Amino acid sequence: MFYYLYGELALRDINMCVIDCGGVGYQLTVSLITSESLSTKMGQKVKLYTHLAVREDGVELFGFGTDEERAAFNLLTSVSGVGPKAAMNILSIMSPDKLAMAICTDDAKSIAKAQNVGAKTAARIILELKDKVAKEAIYSTGSTTLGSAGAAAHFTGGNVADACEALMALGYDKNTVLALTKGIDPTLPSGEIIRIALSKLGH
Repeated sequence: MFYYLYGELALRDINMCVIDCGGVGYQLTVSLITSESLSTKMGQKVKLYTHLAVREDGVELFGFGTDEERAAFNLLTSVSGVGPKAAMNILSIMSPDKLAMAICTDDAKSIAKAQNVGAKTAARIILELKDKVAKEAIYSTGSTTLGSAGAAAHFTGGNVADACEALMALGYDKNTVLALTKGIDPTLPSGEIIRIALSKLGH
C-alpha cells in the first residue's frame, strides 16, 4: 500500500518515529539502526521505506532507512515462526550485509543475540534462507555468464561454489570472488573458505 513516506521528522524514539506528511503524522516502528540514523534529522525531510502489517489485533506500519533493510525484513518474516517484531530485533543489531554474512557462514550465534530470538530460531533462519540469499546473489550479479569453462566450474557444485555464492550475496562481483577463492583448499567447509577469502581483503 505504501512504498515509502517522505516528510518532516516530527518525533523520534528508540524504536519509533513520526513523519509529518502534508499535516498527517504517520507513526512507524523502526529498527535501532534506522532510529540512530535519524538522530540528527529532527525537523528535516526524511524518506523511509515502509511495510504495512495487517493483523487481527491491529495494523502496524514499519519504516526502514534503506530498501535493502526492508528487503531483509521481508526475507526474515518469510521464515516460519519469525514475526515482524523478531525481524526488527535482528535488524536492530545487524545491517542487511551483516545478516547476509551470518546466514551464509552459518553464524547462528550472532543472529541469536537479537532480543527474543533464540538459538533454534536463528538456526531455522539460516536453514530456510541460506539458499535464497545465495540464489539472489547469482541473479543480481549476473554470475551465470562467467566467461570461461574454468570459471563456470568454479561456481558450480561443492563447498567452493557455496562459498562463492555467499560472497556474492555480500556484494562482491564474480571476478573478485573468483580471485579471492582461487587456490583455497576445496575440501574445507564453505564457512572456512569464506573466512579465508575475506581475510585476503583484511576483514
